[in-house]
Amino acid sequence: MATTAFVEFSVVVRPQSNFVNTSYLQQLHSHRPFLSLSIPKSTAALSFTQSLGFGCGIERQQCDRRDLVQTSAVRELAGSLISAQGHRFAIVVARFNDLITKKLLEGALSTFKSYSVREEDIDVVWVPGSFEIGVVAQQLGKSRKYQSILCIGAVIRGDTSHYDAVVNAATSGVLSAGLNSGTPCIFGVLTCDTLEQAFDRVGGKAGNKGAEAALTAIEMASLFEHHLKPLQ
Repeated sequence: MATTAFVEFSVVVRPQSNFVNTSYLQQLHSHRPFLSLSIPKSTAALSFTQSLGFGCGIERQQCDRRDLVQTSAVRELAGSLISAQGHRFAIVVARFNDLITKKLLEGALSTFKSYSVREEDIDVVWVPGSFEIGVVAQQLGKSRKYQSILCIGAVIRGDTSHYDAVVNAATSGVLSAGLNSGTPCIFGVLTCDTLEQAFDRVGGKAGNKGAEAALTAIEMASLFEHHLKPLQ
């Protein structure tokens, strides 16, 4: 078991301003050191400055570099986007605003194909609207048949507060589905102020958000499968 060595430090006050009361400083220096600290020897030399016009330097009295603790390499985990072959995916799609959601689905399917996901490894589940996505995604996740669940919907702002209720329910529903099932559930629900904004995001000038969500599903599936798989 490693032990911790300690080094003695003393705080010394040095003037940094012409406006400092020199007689007060002389009193302070007559009582040096007025503060001593013991900190781990592995800690690097420190310095700090007070905003009141005093410079407080910490003088290191002893240090042996041979006693510095060597840190081990940090382990980094990440999902792969090289290939998703062999992984199974479910796509939950809201039928409401299907002019938008069908294009999101097309973008997602195209991306899965580009990353070697077989058609037989993809199940598409239709639900009435974005409000219903969460509960279905959670059941699919709990089935343990899929490495990731992609949730697709479109909510367009109207004249009432219904928009906010649906958006909040869809967002929390997808989040809860992933947390409760242990399977990554990817949020691919568009929340737009106008229909024009929605079309911009299904193949227009803002790209296809369904394709982007599919990439997220692939990466998360890889991360869970190779690094975060629950113990059986």
